[in-house]
Amino acid sequence: MEMEKQHSLRSLKTMVKTQTGGKSIIITGTGIDDLGDDLVQNILIRLPALSFAWAACVSRSWNSICNRLLSSPKLSSALSFNHSLQNAVNEVVDKVLLEPIRPHFALVSVGPCFNLRAAHQLIVGRLGSSIPIITNVSEGIIGRNVLTDKFVEVQWEVTGEEEGLGPVPPEENVNRGIMLTIGFLPGLKVHAIPLLFEDKGPRRLLVDEFVMDIREYASGVSDSASPVGILLFADQKTDIRPVLQTIEYAFPEDTFVVGDGGSRFLYRSERRNNNTRSSGSTCAAVSLLFARDRNKPLDVGETQFHVRLSNGISPIGNIYKAVSVKSNRSSTWLTASRETLREHLDGQALLEDIYDELGDRIQYPAFYIGVTKRRRCSVGMEKARRMQFHEFHEVLGGDEEYLFVKSIGIKTGEPFQFYISDSKAALSSCNKVSDDLRHLKLDCDNRKVFGGIIFSCCGRGDSFFGHPAIDSAPFLNNFPGVPFGGTYCAGEIGRGKLSLYEQHNEENGFVHCSQHVYSAVYLVMSYSPPPSEQ
Repeated sequence: MEMEKQHSLRSLKTMVKTQTGGKSIIITGTGIDDLGDDLVQNILIRLPALSFAWAACVSRSWNSICNRLLSSPKLSSALSFNHSLQNAVNEVVDKVLLEPIRPHFALVSVGPCFNLRAAHQLIVGRLGSSIPIITNVSEGIIGRNVLTDKFVEVQWEVTGEEEGLGPVPPEENVNRGIMLTIGFLPGLKVHAIPLLFEDKGPRRLLVDEFVMDIREYASGVSDSASPVGILLFADQKTDIRPVLQTIEYAFPEDTFVVGDGGSRFLYRSERRNNNTRSSGSTCAAVSLLFARDRNKPLDVGETQFHVRLSNGISPIGNIYKAVSVKSNRSSTWLTASRETLREHLDGQALLEDIYDELGDRIQYPAFYIGVTKRRRCSVGMEKARRMQFHEFHEVLGGDEEYLFVKSIGIKTGEPFQFYISDSKAALSSCNKVSDDLRHLKLDCDNRKVFGGIIFSCCGRGDSFFGHPAIDSAPFLNNFPGVPFGGTYCAGEIGRGKLSLYEQHNEENGFVHCSQHVYSAVYLVMSYSPPPSEQ
């Protein structure tokens, strides 16, 4: 404690000299409070995070001022393309800790040529083990460069090393980068909870246990069994669809759910570390929970979260019904029918239908089928409820027998429609998101947007739009200077409904749609001060 106090005094002397036009002032431990609260506050707010934390330990009055300065939430993010992992970590950590902040969580995305475990350990070493930290290998990073202060969107390139053609010289390797986002959210509790696979016996996801762990944590810290929101990161080998179905059942619509549905990750929480085995189970996904603090101080306002989606696919052709369905562990074969034709259509006939619809409009688009599924959902012994979900499956091809699609979970009789990647639709929906955020900005009154996170499909970006920085534009145009960053991913998660894709079939009722393709999911954070400050 004495060492921390002396460090803070040295920092204070430097800052006082700056504030007094370069005049030297002698400060002793007993003379600290003689500076006056206004001068001390003006100095403390300029300290980097570590010195600020030390300063809070110097005296009760300093601690009180520090708490007052950090009574509202804060987000800080930075990215580095330094080829040295150690230097890259130091650059982003130093940048996000340049101003006073007490991190409640950290999100880290690294390029595929950085070692995931080494990066995670370095971040934990710099930020400490008392906060939840999730580190993942992304498909690209979005944020502000620590060296140039310019906002960039960068997707990783496929290199010879990744194709098995040998190593790439470091000076030519563009897949080395790291994005760090930390957040301070007073009035909220933040915690990481893993979703586990049971290894003993048949390999199954412990989804019910996962949901009950979330409910237990939320009930323990707040007045509700439902968290405010969930950031979800799933392993690339995990089919996250049944998990999202159970989440839709278990938590009310105002619990936001966003994230990356397909990456490699490690995590650190109070209870578990990294992605290692524990008591007969392995980690398939991890959730970062945000729950209201029932003991929130009276002088802390309300943090709110706003989710917006820019979709990048368009429906095309008829609506079909799956007829003959077969599957293995990773793909499905099916035939289909449509109302105007009684015979079953094989894969080749289905694709010819779509090619006829396309004509010469689009060359080599990405194809998907969007399947509307009816499922009975429950947790534990609770009463099951029938719900509807719209889920996308990538089309792999077709022959004279079957249409081949990626992943499983389609049943005979379920309706589906083809979708294609569509940059014009994506640009239009980006403009709509920008308009929505503009309205949010105008409607804020005493509410202030303080940060944002984006999860964008790796199929988007410069080559998709033909222009750079389209995905970032809705946020940056409306909230310039506000911290914002994120990643490109393979399976972006954003809790929503089918109407996001401009389908309004009232016969179907409410149809949930939580995992998307060729889309960008925006999580925008705002803060309303307590009534006494408004």
